[in-house]
Amino acid sequence: MKIGIDARAAKWYRGTGIGTYCYQLIHSLNKIDNYNDYSLFVPKDCMLDIPFRENFHIRNIKQENQNNFWNEVNIPNPLIDKNMDIYHVPQNGIGLPSDKDCPFVITLHDVIPYKMPDTVGEQYLKIFNEKLPNIISLCDGIITVSEYSKQDIASAFNFPKEKIYVTYLASEDIYKPYDKTLSKSIIEKNYSISGDYILYIGGFSPRKNILGLLESFSLLLPKLKKDMKLVIAGSKGKSYDMYKKRAEELHIENSVIFPGFISMDHIPFMYNACQLFVYPSFYEGFGLPPIEAMACGVPVIASNVTSIPEIVKDSTLLVNPYDIVDLSEKMYNVLLDNDLRQSLISKGLKRASTLTWEHTATDTLKAYRNILLNK
Repeated sequence: MKIGIDARAAKWYRGTGIGTYCYQLIHSLNKIDNYNDYSLFVPKDCMLDIPFRENFHIRNIKQENQNNFWNEVNIPNPLIDKNMDIYHVPQNGIGLPSDKDCPFVITLHDVIPYKMPDTVGEQYLKIFNEKLPNIISLCDGIITVSEYSKQDIASAFNFPKEKIYVTYLASEDIYKPYDKTLSKSIIEKNYSISGDYILYIGGFSPRKNILGLLESFSLLLPKLKKDMKLVIAGSKGKSYDMYKKRAEELHIENSVIFPGFISMDHIPFMYNACQLFVYPSFYEGFGLPPIEAMACGVPVIASNVTSIPEIVKDSTLLVNPYDIVDLSEKMYNVLLDNDLRQSLISKGLKRASTLTWEHTATDTLKAYRNILLNK
């Protein structure tokens, strides 16, 4: 097969779920496939730090920088090579050309802008609503990241389920157990965080339920006989002021830390240094952070809604994200019950090890072949 891939997200959006997916998919296809021919479309001087095989070719496109990622990828790649067998846009189809010279496939991670429009950025919501119906009509197949998302996509767009292919995601190789003392020292040195802490990483969108986490933590603190911090890590979005204010209203501001952006070099140590990782999201198409935390040997509490139970299986303590008392009690139990902690750590490591980017790449190649067979 001659395969074209829009690779812009692999460079521009690295560190996010979509950027990580695009980068790791290309990286893993390069690892496992020396037979098919690949054209990777990226702007000029936008190099990917991957030692590519001879069957992988960089196709430079001209593109001026825009004010944000979604505006940038909303400009379609001009497909200079008219002899491709299939063309893949991994970033929710945004940037798919309107001129069609070969079968098109997109990766649509979720339909959150349709289901929870108030929880996504205005620019992305506008592009999604205006572009997705036409993008879907051009697709010969759709790749998504969970069976839950598959059902959502089929329902939202009336798209045939037999043309939707599920390829699970995985944690990157950097996420693994490290020495706890070393991890704590790195985090203290770079972020001035010392002592024991509960960790949340995963974005500041309202659908991530950070307000619920703060409420639950405020119920937990009086019951603990030792000092405990709550670290809410990540770039401070427009919701940050609301979360900071709520922590003050709950009188827990001295126990809640917002360290801001964490470099990819430090995120594995941030996971390893924590006592517990909590992910109380209301909605996920997949949800990488719980898998990353489990791969680091950290006990995890995660929501029992949308795709999350499908992805984590029995390896986390599942919680109703709308029940702050339940979340508080489960955090208390994991922190104090060593047998429970060790069980979650063991199950988490095992589950994370079954999810690999090589499997993602292999399943993606199967999807390409099926789409070409059934076009």
